[in-house]
Amino acid sequence: MDDASGETSDDVAVRRDIIVVGASAGGVAALVTLAATLPRDLPAAVLIVLHIGAHRSVLPALLQTRSGNRAVHAEDGQPIEPGTLYVAPPDHHMLVEQGVIRLTRGPKEHHTRPAVDPLFRTAALAYGPRVIGVVLTGRLDDGTAGLQAIKDCGGVAVVQDPAEAEHRSMPLSALQSVPVDRCVSLASMAQTLLQLVAEPVVAAEPPPEARQRLAREIAVTTDGKNPMEDLDAIGTPSRITCPDCGGVLWEISDTRTPRYRCHTGHAFSLRSLCATQDSTSEDALWAAIRALQAREVLQRKLADENRRAGDAESTTQHEAKADEAARLARQLHLLLEQP
Repeated sequence: MDDASGETSDDVAVRRDIIVVGASAGGVAALVTLAATLPRDLPAAVLIVLHIGAHRSVLPALLQTRSGNRAVHAEDGQPIEPGTLYVAPPDHHMLVEQGVIRLTRGPKEHHTRPAVDPLFRTAALAYGPRVIGVVLTGRLDDGTAGLQAIKDCGGVAVVQDPAEAEHRSMPLSALQSVPVDRCVSLASMAQTLLQLVAEPVVAAEPPPEARQRLAREIAVTTDGKNPMEDLDAIGTPSRITCPDCGGVLWEISDTRTPRYRCHTGHAFSLRSLCATQDSTSEDALWAAIRALQAREVLQRKLADENRRAGDAESTTQHEAKADEAARLARQLHLLLEQP
């Protein structure tokens, strides 16, 4: 039955009280600025992922010095409470379930852990229209797929204006690929979030197929029971291998920009996959140079041994092998020096 407002009796009015924030390069300064402008006793929880890898992090302490709200490194099983800034600790993805935070050292996404997309994705599934997703400064495009998941589940997408971001790639990618609700300056970000938190929204159920696809993708990294079955349901095997583990990558279907995931759970956008492949290819070339240099040294030692023994034929053979190793190492070095 419809009421005077046009809502059905099954509709439930809720408020947006889960704010998830992702940042990468330039993110420390941006997050400190945001924390300083949020009011004390914020009626929402703020969950933050900054790309820090396994490096030691003092971000909660930095935020606490400028914020009237409590700032902490998240702990596994910790209740989610309003007025608190939860920061993903080093080398852990931060996920959410109903009412609690989950930490995992699961597979890297975009070649990083913690990553933004796992937080956004799990928040979307757990809280639907109660979620506000925020993408700040950073390189590449982590957060774009997660922001789309938030939108698919009825949440709101907010990005920092790329024109003022220290690194514009992450917010620009989100703007290009997701129907973003607000694109605002960092100075007005807190006021925008307060307005969104204050607005009542109708908690309409997202399309079942959207929730099912999202649940299957989350299950690949958290469940581990039937990863290939889950991947077959949401994508198709590609001819590309995972740079992190060497497994086959599935191309995820029905996405605005190409995304890939392997059955062990590593995930990439097209851009992060290219960047990771570039990095691993360079590492492999340097390893090859080191191996060739070692081969040259050993072959010259063998040549010296044979020379002292009076074996001219073997000496010549080992010197030729040493020269060839040196030549190949120089060629690879020149290749790496090219812009």
